Amino acid sequence: MLLTELLHPGILEALAGAGHGARVLLTDGHYPASTAIGPRARTVHLNLSPGVLPVPPVLDVLLRAVAVESAQVMAGPAGEPEPPAVAGYRAALAPAPVEALGRFAFYDAARSPDPALAIVTADTRTYANLLLTIGVRAEGTLTTP
Repeated sequence: MLLTELLHPGILEALAGAGHGARVLLTDGHYPASTAIGPRARTVHLNLSPGVLPVPPVLDVLLRAVAVESAQVMAGPAGEPEPPAVAGYRAALAPAPVEALGRFAFYDAARSPDPALAIVTADTRTYANLLLTIGVRAEGTLTTP
Protein backbone atom coordinates (compact mmCIF):
# COMPACT_ATOMS: atom_id res chain seq x y z
CA MET A 1 0.00 0.00 0.00
CA LEU A 2 1.25 3.48 -0.84
CA LEU A 3 2.31 5.71 2.03
CA THR A 4 1.33 8.92 0.22
CA GLU A 5 -2.07 10.55 0.43
CA LEU A 6 -2.14 10.87 -3.37
CA LEU A 7 -3.66 7.59 -4.50
CA HIS A 8 -5.25 8.28 -7.90
CA PRO A 9 -3.42 5.97 -10.35
CA GLY A 10 -3.75 8.25 -13.38
CA ILE A 11 -2.53 11.32 -11.52
CA LEU A 12 0.37 9.41 -9.96
CA GLU A 13 1.42 8.02 -13.35
CA ALA A 14 1.33 11.42 -15.06
CA LEU A 15 3.25 13.14 -12.25
CA ALA A 16 5.85 10.36 -12.12
CA GLY A 17 6.53 10.90 -15.83
CA ALA A 18 6.63 14.69 -15.58
CA GLY A 19 9.76 16.59 -14.71
CA HIS A 20 11.03 20.09 -14.15
CA GLY A 21 9.18 22.51 -16.39
CA ALA A 22 6.26 20.21 -17.15
CA ARG A 23 2.85 21.66 -16.38
CA VAL A 24 -0.26 20.53 -14.56
CA LEU A 25 -3.59 22.08 -15.53
CA LEU A 26 -6.38 22.24 -12.95
CA THR A 27 -9.70 23.31 -14.46
CA ASP A 28 -13.01 24.48 -13.13
CA GLY A 29 -16.23 22.86 -14.30
CA HIS A 30 -16.75 25.50 -17.01
CA TYR A 31 -13.45 24.83 -18.80
CA PRO A 32 -13.62 23.53 -22.41
CA ALA A 33 -11.59 20.40 -21.63
CA SER A 34 -12.36 18.67 -24.92
CA THR A 35 -10.71 21.45 -26.96
CA ALA A 36 -8.33 23.42 -24.70
CA ILE A 37 -5.85 20.88 -23.33
CA GLY A 38 -2.37 20.16 -24.72
CA PRO A 39 -1.86 17.12 -26.94
CA ARG A 40 0.47 15.30 -24.51
CA ALA A 41 -1.53 15.82 -21.32
CA ARG A 42 -3.16 12.92 -19.59
CA THR A 43 -6.69 14.05 -18.74
CA VAL A 44 -8.26 12.96 -15.45
CA HIS A 45 -11.92 13.79 -14.85
CA LEU A 46 -12.86 14.42 -11.21
CA ASN A 47 -16.07 16.28 -12.07
CA LEU A 48 -18.63 13.94 -10.53
CA SER A 49 -21.25 16.57 -9.72
CA PRO A 50 -21.25 20.41 -9.60
CA GLY A 51 -19.07 21.48 -6.68
CA VAL A 52 -17.79 17.95 -6.00
CA LEU A 53 -14.64 18.09 -6.25
CA PRO A 54 -13.43 21.73 -6.52
CA VAL A 55 -9.86 22.82 -7.28
CA PRO A 56 -8.61 23.75 -3.74
CA PRO A 57 -8.52 20.23 -2.22
CA VAL A 58 -6.92 18.85 -5.40
CA LEU A 59 -4.33 21.63 -5.28
CA ASP A 60 -3.62 20.93 -1.60
CA VAL A 61 -2.78 17.29 -2.32
CA LEU A 62 -0.68 18.19 -5.37
CA LEU A 63 1.34 20.72 -3.38
CA ARG A 64 2.37 17.93 -1.01
CA ALA A 65 3.35 15.71 -3.96
CA VAL A 66 5.31 18.02 -6.30
CA ALA A 67 7.35 21.20 -6.10
CA VAL A 68 5.75 24.16 -7.87
CA GLU A 69 8.03 26.69 -9.53
CA SER A 70 5.37 29.08 -10.83
CA ALA A 71 1.76 29.24 -11.91
CA GLN A 72 -0.60 30.95 -14.30
CA VAL A 73 -4.25 31.77 -13.66
CA MET A 74 -7.08 32.83 -15.91
CA ALA A 75 -7.86 36.51 -15.28
CA GLY A 76 -11.34 37.94 -15.46
CA PRO A 77 -12.30 40.75 -17.82
CA ALA A 78 -10.22 43.94 -17.67
CA GLY A 79 -11.40 46.37 -15.04
CA GLU A 80 -13.07 43.74 -12.86
CA PRO A 81 -11.66 42.80 -9.44
CA GLU A 82 -9.49 39.71 -9.22
CA PRO A 83 -11.69 36.62 -8.90
CA PRO A 84 -11.75 35.13 -5.36
CA ALA A 85 -10.38 31.82 -6.69
CA VAL A 86 -7.25 33.59 -7.94
CA ALA A 87 -6.65 35.29 -4.59
CA GLY A 88 -6.85 31.86 -2.93
CA TYR A 89 -4.35 30.39 -5.37
CA ARG A 90 -1.90 33.24 -4.76
CA ALA A 91 -2.05 32.55 -1.02
CA ALA A 92 -1.71 28.77 -1.41
CA LEU A 93 1.21 29.03 -3.85
CA ALA A 94 3.24 31.78 -2.13
CA PRO A 95 6.10 32.46 -2.58
CA ALA A 96 5.89 31.01 -6.13
CA PRO A 97 5.01 33.68 -8.71
CA VAL A 98 1.47 33.59 -10.11
CA GLU A 99 0.92 35.26 -13.48
CA ALA A 100 -2.56 36.31 -14.63
CA LEU A 101 -3.38 35.62 -18.28
CA GLY A 102 -6.42 36.67 -20.26
CA ARG A 103 -8.86 33.91 -21.14
CA PHE A 104 -7.56 33.19 -24.64
CA ALA A 105 -3.89 33.50 -23.65
CA PHE A 106 -4.59 30.99 -20.87
CA TYR A 107 -6.19 28.60 -23.37
CA ASP A 108 -3.12 28.94 -25.61
CA ALA A 109 -0.79 28.11 -22.69
CA ALA A 110 -2.95 25.11 -21.73
CA ARG A 111 -2.93 23.86 -25.35
CA SER A 112 0.85 23.95 -25.55
CA PRO A 113 2.85 20.68 -25.52
CA ASP A 114 4.05 21.37 -21.93
CA PRO A 115 1.10 20.09 -19.83
CA ALA A 116 1.72 16.53 -18.68
CA LEU A 117 -1.54 16.33 -16.75
CA ALA A 118 -4.95 17.99 -16.88
CA ILE A 119 -7.33 17.51 -13.96
CA VAL A 120 -10.92 18.51 -14.69
CA THR A 121 -12.75 19.39 -11.48
CA ALA A 122 -16.35 20.32 -10.75
CA ASP A 123 -15.45 23.72 -9.30
CA THR A 124 -18.37 26.05 -10.02
CA ARG A 125 -16.46 29.28 -9.38
CA THR A 126 -15.67 31.32 -12.49
CA TYR A 127 -12.02 31.77 -13.43
CA ALA A 128 -10.95 28.93 -11.11
CA ASN A 129 -8.46 27.55 -13.66
CA LEU A 130 -4.82 27.10 -12.72
CA LEU A 131 -1.73 26.06 -14.68
CA LEU A 132 1.16 24.91 -12.48
CA THR A 133 4.78 24.61 -13.60
CA ILE A 134 6.61 21.81 -11.81
CA GLY A 135 9.83 22.83 -10.08
CA VAL A 136 12.70 20.80 -8.70
CA ARG A 137 12.86 18.83 -5.48
CA ALA A 138 14.89 20.55 -2.80
CA GLU A 139 17.80 18.55 -1.40
CA GLY A 140 16.87 16.50 1.63
CA THR A 141 13.14 16.21 0.82
CA LEU A 142 13.18 12.45 0.22
CA THR A 143 11.47 10.69 3.09
CA THR A 144 11.52 7.04 4.03
CA PRO A 145 9.12 5.17 6.30
